[in-house]
Amino acid sequence: MRVRPKYNSAFSPSRRNSGYDSRGFSLIELLVVVAIILIIAAIAVPNFLRARIAANEAAAANNTRTITTAAITYSSTYQNGYPSSLATMGPPPGGPATCDAADLIDTLFATAPNQKSGYTYAYIASNPVTVAAGCGAAGDNNYLVTATPMMVGITGSRSFCSEEPGVIHYDSTGAATASAAACEALPEL
Repeated sequence: MRVRPKYNSAFSPSRRNSGYDSRGFSLIELLVVVAIILIIAAIAVPNFLRARIAANEAAAANNTRTITTAAITYSSTYQNGYPSSLATMGPPPGGPATCDAADLIDTLFATAPNQKSGYTYAYIASNPVTVAAGCGAAGDNNYLVTATPMMVGITGSRSFCSEEPGVIHYDSTGAATASAAACEALPEL
């Protein structure tokens, strides 16, 4: 015959009075876990931000190259000089592409506010040419494409620019480039 104890050993008087509760975490354990999570976040967040800035900068340099290529394509296709605006290189509202809406770049670049991947894009044309047959507006002999970070140090650290020769230049301060001469003075990418 077996003898059963009068009470469960898990709830013995010595365990009840010890102040130890096995049903949850102590405050110290919880604080240690929170501290570890905060340390990991302090290490991971700056690395994530640097990676995002690098990705935005790579996209901005590539998009500047795309707009430059579109301007050169426009010039050789329509014999109307370089396009007068980003909208001229954008898609037509309906129907086939023309020299007034060449469908060479994405709508995000062609319509205000001309922003993508943390950068704002600008296209400045100068020195108009004679209007080519079939075109509604004159093209230009010169242009400047710029890509400027929306928030320097957060969306990007460098700005980019390009003009007629098609060479991409960068400014490590992230400042907007004011002219083609200022662009040419910057280091090449």
